Amino acid sequence: MKVTLSVIKADIGSIGGHIAPSRRLMETVRSHVHRHGEGLLIDSAISHTGDDVAILMTHTRGPGDVEIHRLAWDSFRMGTAVAREEGLYGAGQDLLKDAFTGNVHGLGPAVAELEFEERPGESFLFFAADKTDPGAYNLPLFLGFCDPMNTPGLMLAPQMSQGFRFVIMDVAHTGGDRVIELEAPDALYDIAALLRDTERYVVESVWSRATGEQAAAVSTSRLHNIAGKYTGKDDPVMLVRVQRDFPATGEILAPYSIGPFVAGCMRGSHQMPLMPVRLNAGISYFDGPPVISCAAYSMREGRLTEALDAFAHPFWDTVRDRVASKAMDMRRQGFFGAAMLPMAELEYTGIVEKLRALEDRFHVRANHR
Repeated sequence: MKVTLSVIKADIGSIGGHIAPSRRLMETVRSHVHRHGEGLLIDSAISHTGDDVAILMTHTRGPGDVEIHRLAWDSFRMGTAVAREEGLYGAGQDLLKDAFTGNVHGLGPAVAELEFEERPGESFLFFAADKTDPGAYNLPLFLGFCDPMNTPGLMLAPQMSQGFRFVIMDVAHTGGDRVIELEAPDALYDIAALLRDTERYVVESVWSRATGEQAAAVSTSRLHNIAGKYTGKDDPVMLVRVQRDFPATGEILAPYSIGPFVAGCMRGSHQMPLMPVRLNAGISYFDGPPVISCAAYSMREGRLTEALDAFAHPFWDTVRDRVASKAMDMRRQGFFGAAMLPMAELEYTGIVEKLRALEDRFHVRANHR
């Protein structure tokens, strides 16, 4: 059976600043999807990571379907109305346009979609990140699909040993989707050269070279490219199919034990470590740290099992402690050096006006002995 997985996510309002959406907001979104998804959806699940609400849907209408995207857009609009009634912070923050235009691409919400023939025992992971951008997935995807030190299946599983094809997007290019396709292991160093620049080059999807099946889909939208100013970080979502011809669940999860430094946190302007958190966790320290949750699902004929929390195991408590220490160490640098993002990313914030005002006060000193 050919099934489409669609996850569409948006920040539409939060209690007490950038912490978490209210119960009423969540229930409003859930109720609208349930009522109006009849006849469109096979199944759905509503969750939040930090202050972002995600709608996970299964259906047979294919990626980019107008009615599926409209359902998510209308659900977020209903949730935004509740956010305004309750006085939540940032009501409708990620809904950057006033009107629905056929799908939510370019309107603010993050989107990741996969279409495939369902396998017996179809298993997949749904990742949702908050207070960071799509480049946060670059390192985990590189390690999970390219590195046998992390993923022994690249040596042990015959189908996986042929490698994977990466579709990488230049997210700084706003005149259309500028992408490149590179295959691992042949172009391993080329892939690495691009993915190190997490603010410009982002993995959009990963495909099996052996079967041609898609393994992963990542949301790649940059909100400042849509709005022309800082409106919050992009808070990307990702879908990854696991097992059999793809890496095992544990091979995909393992890289998150690193707690890599990523862009985001307070005002989206800092470098902080990425913390794996439990499902439906909020945001706390310094509007962060950047967090990532992972819901593991199985599926049959598009019907989802309950979500299992991949980061709830006691192992990840140790990781969280270490990430917290890394976050506090970086914060001791305040605004200095690597603790903040480079100017290319800060140019959408108020610091540009501050530097422009100072520019006229510079002068060239006359030579003197």
